[in-house]
Amino acid sequence: MLLDQVEAGAGSEGVWRELWTMLCIEGETLVPGSLAALPRLVALARAETQALEMAGAIVRSAMTDDQGERMFMESPDVIAELRELVDRRLRTCPADYVWGFRTLLAIEGQFHWSAALGDFSDDFYRVACPHCSLTVTIAISGYGCYSAYRDWDAGDVDKRDLRPASVAELDGMGRWMYDLAVRDGQDRLAEGVTYLFGRAECPRCASVFRIADEYAAANLPPTLSSLCSGDTHPAWKTQYADRG
Repeated sequence: MLLDQVEAGAGSEGVWRELWTMLCIEGETLVPGSLAALPRLVALARAETQALEMAGAIVRSAMTDDQGERMFMESPDVIAELRELVDRRLRTCPADYVWGFRTLLAIEGQFHWSAALGDFSDDFYRVACPHCSLTVTIAISGYGCYSAYRDWDAGDVDKRDLRPASVAELDGMGRWMYDLAVRDGQDRLAEGVTYLFGRAECPRCASVFRIADEYAAANLPPTLSSLCSGDTHPAWKTQYADRG
């Protein structure tokens, strides 16, 4: 078995490529053996970056598969160790910081943010206005932070500046994301979080709404909606309450 080879120290690039194909197709799709391989991958991840990346991809991909519920309920120690390994890597401020950030979000049960979040250099979200149901484009990027109506010929029109949340206003997952980014010196990411958890004005009816609330309500994966709260996965809420 390929995992036997890498555990024996014979993990060539070709072997790792085959493992990716076997266990997490294109880093997005689980196969029947993915969850069974997770404990072995996490053990390897203590010293092997490829294993850490693959284990993280399996956890992030759980939102698209009904195996995800089993993963959280049956492997709490494995998930907890993976969290520690990813957090340790984030503290080194790696070039792929957002990868680790998104992996921690998935571990916290925040699969909607794990799938959608970028580095805020060019992030766009689509949400429905809760008052008039217009589909509103939310831009948080180096080109501006605004709400707008998307016209397929003219692009984003009737732009309205977003209203970022103050640090004091952030709570729950928003504050968790902000504090993590600040801890690791990720200033752009931290600033983007204040916009993501801030407010937007609808270009049609001019009502103001909380961006994160509307996006999360529309994008929480159905297979895990019964397990996820508004802040963190309930199984981890107490366990990680005092961790940075």
